[in-house]
Amino acid sequence: MKPRVSNKRSAALTLVEVMVVILVLAVIVAIMMPALSAARRKNLNINCQNNLNEIGQAFGTWQADHNGKFPMQVSVASGGAMEMVATGNVAACFQLISSRLTSPKVLICPTENNQRTAMNFSSAFNNSNISYFVGFDANTNCPESFLCGDDNFSVNSVSIKSGMLELSTNMAANYYELPVDWTEARHNKTGNIGFEDGSVRETYFYSLRDYLFQTGFATNRLAIP
Repeated sequence: MKPRVSNKRSAALTLVEVMVVILVLAVIVAIMMPALSAARRKNLNINCQNNLNEIGQAFGTWQADHNGKFPMQVSVASGGAMEMVATGNVAACFQLISSRLTSPKVLICPTENNQRTAMNFSSAFNNSNISYFVGFDANTNCPESFLCGDDNFSVNSVSIKSGMLELSTNMAANYYELPVDWTEARHNKTGNIGFEDGSVRETYFYSLRDYLFQTGFATNRLAIP
């Protein structure tokens, strides 16, 4: 019996066809990458805002138990952290509200590259485990005052360091001239801020400066970890 011979073309792809498929896939990936990147940034931003919401609620609970004052307005002798926060020791303030936080993880912005998450709020907990500032002047008389938020500020295009950052609205005639801005370290040159009224807002550099003027304070003092 003679073997059967098929005249049908092989189903395997030719080299040219393989290259065409690879090229098409590369084009699709290139088109989708910006959208995927934007979606990822949005998710990280939402997670950061959720962190600040939880922190704000923790501060609010502590405030309700201490005659309407936040830890940074109560002296150390009276169970607060005023003197320590004044020197830039933000960790001491967060330790006081730690029982009202789910974990130390909420103190790290999801886009943070420098700080590290603490295992707990023990004595080893310090500023290196925090990526959010604390508003030293936040109080119930000013719902628009800064309570907490991303700490990646720059002043006159220079990144600020740990300590007390004093932003005076007398530094400029209007908010357009105020020299404070966000660095590129997080959120694509934006930042999230938690206010005394419980709201959390994403801010760009113009809105950041505008909010500083709206507090009504001649100087806004922010403790930077």
